[in-house]
Amino acid sequence: MKDESTILSVGIDIGTSTTQVIFSRLTFKNSAGYFAVPHIAIVDKEVVYKSGIYTTPLENRVMIDGVRVREIVAGEFQKAGYRPEDTQTGAVIITGESARKENSEIVLQELSDFAGEFVVSTAGPDLEAIIAGKGSGARQYSVEHQCRVANLDIGGGTTNLVLFDSGEVIGKGCLDIGGRLIKMGADRKIEYISDSVRKIAAAEGVSPEVGNRADYSEIFQIGRAMGELLYEWLTGRKHPVLKAIRTPGSSEFLADKPVQAVCFSGGVADCIYHPADGAWDRYGDMGIILGEAIRESRLFTDFRVIEAKETIRATVVGAGSYTTSVSGSTITYNRDVFPLKNVPVLKLNGDEQAACFSGNSEILREKMAWMQNQSDSRQMILAMKGKNDPSYMEIKRLAACLVSVLDALLERGQPMIVVLECDMAKALGQMMMPIETAYPRDVICIDSVQVDQNDFVDMGKPLVDGLVIPVVVKTLIFG
Repeated sequence: MKDESTILSVGIDIGTSTTQVIFSRLTFKNSAGYFAVPHIAIVDKEVVYKSGIYTTPLENRVMIDGVRVREIVAGEFQKAGYRPEDTQTGAVIITGESARKENSEIVLQELSDFAGEFVVSTAGPDLEAIIAGKGSGARQYSVEHQCRVANLDIGGGTTNLVLFDSGEVIGKGCLDIGGRLIKMGADRKIEYISDSVRKIAAAEGVSPEVGNRADYSEIFQIGRAMGELLYEWLTGRKHPVLKAIRTPGSSEFLADKPVQAVCFSGGVADCIYHPADGAWDRYGDMGIILGEAIRESRLFTDFRVIEAKETIRATVVGAGSYTTSVSGSTITYNRDVFPLKNVPVLKLNGDEQAACFSGNSEILREKMAWMQNQSDSRQMILAMKGKNDPSYMEIKRLAACLVSVLDALLERGQPMIVVLECDMAKALGQMMMPIETAYPRDVICIDSVQVDQNDFVDMGKPLVDGLVIPVVVKTLIFG
């Protein structure tokens, strides 16, 4: 490979309300010395084409119309002036109510000739919150200013919340609050009211009904109540309605540190940051009113409000990109089960890793169960930093902890895969192999590889007489 090269990446975001396509130019560079093992990294990215915002085509309330999605993608390739063979990498992300295993299979089938080698993933509400918080720029702001930033991604049906503390996720959750929870026809007659709106309206003493003409003041009262609920959510108060409208499958937002700044993304965010002239019902929903109500709420008076780098496009600004590297040479695997494709990463933070080193498996068990609930993949990679000079007993306790949890929660036949940054994979893997498991398990333990939550990893056939494993990290590229 040359010292520097570029590839074209495509991202496809299929949400509850909208679908979009984005092309990016990614620049790779070999950052290693001339005689060293190559280490390839992305050094620059440039969004070269953004599609329009399409209404997500659905067969019914939750099932995607794969044929029409294919038509949208094919049309955007043509408008952008690219052919499928021009793109070397990418990701298809399915979010919101559309994030179902059946939809992932439909999309993968319909887009196979456009995205055969791409990551096709459904994102549950918690993962969607994290992805949107990165795409909006909230995470980067929290890193640069060393502060706690909450990102509220307010879409058509839900509000996804993530709280970053200097870049680290310390809280996440999702509520059924969004701009399309009340829908109206051209004559302003209400055509749809969600269950969550009915619960909020009942608490406010108002009762909008399907078939009635929408009343601005009544809907604004509901929007104002939504803004107040979001404020109480962020400040840790236990309003009874919050529990009633929590999105199924999401975590309960629990943060032991106060929020310092707030960022908004999603379709409603444009109505929050940039109020425009025109009829309040011009989109046929309550999105504009919700934006107005939030702008007048305590979210704006009690927190520092930062403007998002991306709003409606926050979930996916780039797409999948390949960063190819090799593992360290002190690795362990007991059988050649390679290649492995598109394995999602579960990354432990420092406190979670410390618990595993001490032999406490409960935290890992809870986090792994959460990840399995958020992802439709049968496989999983457990990633952590590791330690440079761990003691024999620390490695022994860590091995016992990992095997007990991985064997209990992974499907039968799936390998136990551990990726570390520090040089300790051989010792850890050798400790894991003799531990008895309920089912026969392959053990793959590699080091000198850095991955993050939401990454997907490919592992190729071992090289150099089996000493190293080529690793491809497919990272979601955020603006």
